[in-house]
Amino acid sequence: MILVTGGTGLVGSHLLYFLLKKNERVRAIQRKNSELNSVKKVFALYTSEVDSLFNKIEWVEANITDIPALTLAFENITKVYHCAAFITFHPSKYRVLKKVNEEGTANIVNLCLANSIEKLCYVSSVATLGSSLKSKLISEKTDWNPDEKNSVYAITKYGAEMEVWRGTQEGLDAVIVNPGVILGTSPDGGGSNVIISLGASGIPFYPSGAMGIVDVQDVVKAMILLMESETKNQQFILVGENVTYKELLSELAKLFRKKPPKKKLSKSVMIFLSGIDWLSNKLFGTKRKIIKATVRSMFTTSLYDASKIKNELGFQFISTEKTLERVVKESGKGSN
Repeated sequence: MILVTGGTGLVGSHLLYFLLKKNERVRAIQRKNSELNSVKKVFALYTSEVDSLFNKIEWVEANITDIPALTLAFENITKVYHCAAFITFHPSKYRVLKKVNEEGTANIVNLCLANSIEKLCYVSSVATLGSSLKSKLISEKTDWNPDEKNSVYAITKYGAEMEVWRGTQEGLDAVIVNPGVILGTSPDGGGSNVIISLGASGIPFYPSGAMGIVDVQDVVKAMILLMESETKNQQFILVGENVTYKELLSELAKLFRKKPPKKKLSKSVMIFLSGIDWLSNKLFGTKRKIIKATVRSMFTTSLYDASKIKNELGFQFISTEKTLERVVKESGKGSN
């Protein structure tokens, strides 16, 4: 039986569908008060037989920081897909990030070892990879630089990777995937839905940065292929294409029949607004909206090399054009 953590998230929900489609026996962890009906909405993107497929999942109430409950979830499990994570770039959330991302992953690794799990797949992020010099492509060999201005999210995801590598030193077979910005419909309406909403708004501004993007279906497909292969104790960048923010927002504008963005955002203005946002939070308790780490990423050009997964598995990524067309259609915001 396969165990999936983070089954109600973006990657986990799509992964559940594709595993069930392969007639795999699946157990998924849900936190207390998780909205399981949102997972059904993802299933409905693929099939009309939502309930019959969804009802095959064995849901277990547990949290990756709750070792007793997690121990029960591991009974009779042979493979584990660890998708659960806490995602925020807010510095004040560092302790929670460390608790969930690092300690939670350590718990998963320890239980994998204790239960002689055949293989673990951990969903990390390109945020754990170092930056390139002179616009060279970032690869799996690009070392993490602790002296950079890394976000608290990146720091804890890197720490989680170290727990997985520690597990491999103790006899666990594992693979790590490092997706770029994942495009796909999320059960909770988050993730790339924010980018889609920006495209739908016809925003006239764009930041100067660039990023790696990937279709959620490609992430799931690569994970399953890696888990079924002989490949072990390696990590793989999952990026279908490197795009600038201007290119991405322009493509979305075209799909929404809006004018493409023409005005370049000023980094100095955004940093200033981030400072005002921070001050407002301290003085009046308002919710942070412009985190400095987010601003930095908007104006950073990060280009990724996904040739390793292509060479290892003969993997082909879905084109960005097809991905955006599908995701916009799924959002229900596109023009007819």
